[in-house]
Amino acid sequence: MKPIRAIVLTYDKYRSFADHMILCYEKLWPNHPFIFHVPYQNLSPTMHTNRVQYFQSPSDIMGSVQALLHDLDDEEMVYWCIDDKYPIKLDVRRIKKIHQYLSTGSKEDICGLLYCRCRGMLEKENLTGKEIVDNWGQIWLERKNYEQIWIHQYLKVKVLRHLFDSFPDKISTAKTMDHLKKQVKKPKAHRIFVTTDNLSVFGESAHRGVITKNCFNSMKLHNLTMPSWASEVTPHEIIMGNSSK
Repeated sequence: MKPIRAIVLTYDKYRSFADHMILCYEKLWPNHPFIFHVPYQNLSPTMHTNRVQYFQSPSDIMGSVQALLHDLDDEEMVYWCIDDKYPIKLDVRRIKKIHQYLSTGSKEDICGLLYCRCRGMLEKENLTGKEIVDNWGQIWLERKNYEQIWIHQYLKVKVLRHLFDSFPDKISTAKTMDHLKKQVKKPKAHRIFVTTDNLSVFGESAHRGVITKNCFNSMKLHNLTMPSWASEVTPHEIIMGNSSK
């Protein structure tokens, strides 16, 4: 499969979450095509593999995104994967076909694809009502806005650039972006889609700044050291894509 850059939104404090997320992909999809681009400030590289590259950046959200996208072409398709999400289950056979479809190009001007259909993607108000069909008969539903933009997905650089360029220069917390994204109008030309069938399950790493129970258990399973600041664990388990949740 053709390699693709995977843009990781993280910073030094949450490096352990980024490492955990990457290890989950390695376990679920050993021959995955992603080259993870991980921003850092002062922390040395923690993963020594040709599948992970580190890029020095400011610690703030806007600075990190700008540094990661700086020299990328607007039309390049990347894999957008923030550290607050990690894969639990992947329908690798079908996702490989999606990757191949996007890598070889299609007659449709596709700017993004989400293969985890859950939450807001189950609501008609977030869809345009239009659909396309790929080479394998998979139906894709066109998305109207940036709902579920934080789940891992394929996106063209211009989609990310437009979204973040529309945000204020300073963002106090990542949670603030949930509100901000609703204020940004997605250009009609930026056609992004979601699969009709859910092909994955993702977990959230933290809730209100506290590590989730599911992430804590998964990191222990991967023999990863908990971040020094994680003195408590929320009892909440936050899973997306499981039983259409």
